[in-house]
Amino acid sequence: MPDHIFLVGLSGSGKSTVGRLLADRLGWSFADTDTLIEQAAGQSIPTIFSEQGEAAFRELEARALARAARSTRVVIATGGGVPTHDAGRQILADGFTVWLAVDPAVAAERLAQQPDDEPRPLLAGDPPARLEALLDSRRDDYARADASVDVDGLTPEQACDAVLRLWDGDSPGPGDAIPGVAATVSTPGGSYPIVVREGALADLGELCVSVELSGRAFVLTDDGAGPLYATAALDSLRAAGFQAATMTIPGGEEQKTLATVATVYDWLLGERVERSDFVVCLGGGVVTDLGGYAAATVLRGIPFVHVPTSLLGMVDAAIGGKTGVDHAIGKNLVGAFAQPRLVLSDPALLATLPPRHLRNGLAELVKHGFILDEELVRLLEARAGDPAALATEELIARSTAIKARVVSEDEREAGARTLLNYGHTIGHGIEAAAAYSGYLHGEAVAIGMHAAGRIACEIGLLPAAALERQQALLRACGLPEQAQGVDRGAVVSAMRSDKKVRAGAISWVLLESIGHAAVHRDVPDQAVEAALDAVLA
Repeated sequence: MPDHIFLVGLSGSGKSTVGRLLADRLGWSFADTDTLIEQAAGQSIPTIFSEQGEAAFRELEARALARAARSTRVVIATGGGVPTHDAGRQILADGFTVWLAVDPAVAAERLAQQPDDEPRPLLAGDPPARLEALLDSRRDDYARADASVDVDGLTPEQACDAVLRLWDGDSPGPGDAIPGVAATVSTPGGSYPIVVREGALADLGELCVSVELSGRAFVLTDDGAGPLYATAALDSLRAAGFQAATMTIPGGEEQKTLATVATVYDWLLGERVERSDFVVCLGGGVVTDLGGYAAATVLRGIPFVHVPTSLLGMVDAAIGGKTGVDHAIGKNLVGAFAQPRLVLSDPALLATLPPRHLRNGLAELVKHGFILDEELVRLLEARAGDPAALATEELIARSTAIKARVVSEDEREAGARTLLNYGHTIGHGIEAAAAYSGYLHGEAVAIGMHAAGRIACEIGLLPAAALERQQALLRACGLPEQAQGVDRGAVVSAMRSDKKVRAGAISWVLLESIGHAAVHRDVPDQAVEAALDAVLA
């Protein structure tokens, strides 16, 4: 089977977005020839066209495609003209090529909604008409692809599903029959789909059937989410044939304790829970962490499903199988790795989220961009200033796919998954020092990212301009840069008790550029002290 998948088609067909999703689902790498061209030339594509002409651009395009194709197990989003020249066709012949077919009017509408400071060279003047003309001239070249998907009316996730079915020879795989699957986590501890789709809560029961759950459903929620969504969850489960009951716990990080877990045990055991039953964790990060831990340990483990109702839960807490509770000494020090059977994220639920809690979740979303995906950072920057515009199905799905990929590579945080702790060392220290009541998790992590950025600058890893770019986006998201009234000694003590400490030394996740992070264990104390001076007012 070929180890290259090439996506071809007009601008606006979604090649880059679908390609990234596809790479995440397959566990492959991703390349975009336009990005490679700009990196190699040190110029934007419009500038290349204006200064060097289209012929020079096509030569650069062929080189970029050849460079990307040197890797194996890679999804490549190609420029729209790649299939039109011999060099491009020769390389495409060695892989599996899929034409993402789009109506020119749909493509033009999509492009008009994308932030772009420079006009696309071949679309100047009348984009719909130019796209129509390009399609007419390239139709035969695109039709040489091994397969095609009509993407009009499809979300990127649905288009990804369609490409995967073609790649698999139309044989159904995990999650293929489920609409809105943004990513699939595949680990030794279990594989499961992550659904990100507006209105998905109404399909909770059917989705539980799709992942082969049976028995009774025990819905654990909190006093914030329960009054809003528990009835809809119970109705959907019962409509799918499940018996369902619910329990409500108080909300807030201060409730994430073993004492609360004990009350959940009392409820489940009092209802005579069996191993064939399952728990639905309906709520924010506290419910997903605590509920997952209760399910993973009662009767030595029963299945569970996450239905996060906060942005923080959707992009972070519900994904990856970290379950547990806090201890007086530090955050998340008691717990277990246990993977859910399904994660269902319905962005419509965010409409009732208080603005502060929406901003809280943005910290984890932007973190994924800072450590692994500069393009996500660019998309966020283009919409910054309006938190609601950042918490869209598209961006949640993209952030979700990043974490799913990392978790699939490293379930138990032995390697790459450590990068997800960017900003968390000092952030967790601030939360503990404030007794889990002064700062929300995302707020503390934002301050921690500021501190980590300063450390990286201090030791020469990160340019000052990159730190300011990070901080500008965090400010635009309404997130704090400093902690007020937090005891420094308590922060340092909590940092020293962090799970990531090895042989007494803290492992620091630091940026080396926007979109690229690494772990460093030899950070000088004076750099840490200077960063603490800056973020603890």
